Amino acid sequence: MAPHKYRGSLNIVFQLSITVGIFAANLVNYFTPRLTVVDGWRVSLGGACVPALIIMVSSFFLPNTPNSMLEQGKPKEAREMLRRIRGVSDQEVEAEFRGIDEASAAARAVEHPWRNILLRRSIGFKSDAALLSAVITGTVNVLATFVSIYGVDRWGRRFLFLEGGVQMIGSQVAIAALIGWKFGVTGDVTVLPAWYAWLVVGLICFYVAGYAWSWGPLGFVVPSEIFPLEIRSAGQSINVSMNMFFTFLIAQLFLTMLCHMKFGLFLFFACFLVGMSVFIYFFLPETKGVPIESVARVFRDHWYWRRFMVADDDDHKGGPGGKKFHSTAV
Repeated sequence: MAPHKYRGSLNIVFQLSITVGIFAANLVNYFTPRLTVVDGWRVSLGGACVPALIIMVSSFFLPNTPNSMLEQGKPKEAREMLRRIRGVSDQEVEAEFRGIDEASAAARAVEHPWRNILLRRSIGFKSDAALLSAVITGTVNVLATFVSIYGVDRWGRRFLFLEGGVQMIGSQVAIAALIGWKFGVTGDVTVLPAWYAWLVVGLICFYVAGYAWSWGPLGFVVPSEIFPLEIRSAGQSINVSMNMFFTFLIAQLFLTMLCHMKFGLFLFFACFLVGMSVFIYFFLPETKGVPIESVARVFRDHWYWRRFMVADDDDHKGGPGGKKFHSTAV
């Protein structure tokens, strides 16, 4: 429904809303334990109903899109809705309405959309199949996350991090090789065979699966384990905020970088993955099966982090006469 010249910006507002919502939720979770008149967790958990209720009620007032109305065989209503959301006269929206009508007619003419997805360009995809490719990778993302749920406490954090890192590095290099082979640095190609599109999509799904059962979920799990209790809420808020900030940054720069770096962009990201995996191998101790109050001891015994651990005789977790270790590193 957005005007084409503002569509990109308005779509980014969606991501901005997510980041603001996560930040607000973290603030609520941080301050509600300090409530004295009621259990803080009840306010925190029940508070999630407020935005959900706003969304649900608002949905009753959300109009159908002109495209949807055309697909339902309601051209008159579609034209009126387009005029309403553009705020101009019928004559001024006629050209846009004709374009929408033609696109809708072309979509209805496709007899086998699933079978025909891989028959055209854009790495084997028709332009209107981009959303479907997102559905495919999104499905892989969801299913692969269940692998992480199953394996994180069986195989350990380090195993998933390292396996996922190797899987993502291999996928990035392979995608770069395929795109470099077919597109080169000019992008001039007339016909792409279906097997090529399937292979690229398969590699992307392979990458997404590796991310979804390793770096994706564990990027939230591990920080929540290693932050000391006194700063855990604030630390996790910073972690999530940085995650969303760099997600936003990459989303804004990706197309520009792709235009300049071509297939080398995927090698660029592969180099980051190599550095991330090396860091995990040398600097992240395994926290599988370790009570969260004892995680500091794991870092105390680590060859590198032990130098940042300070012993405190005030022990309230290790038993009488024990020592409490906490981190001086940020």
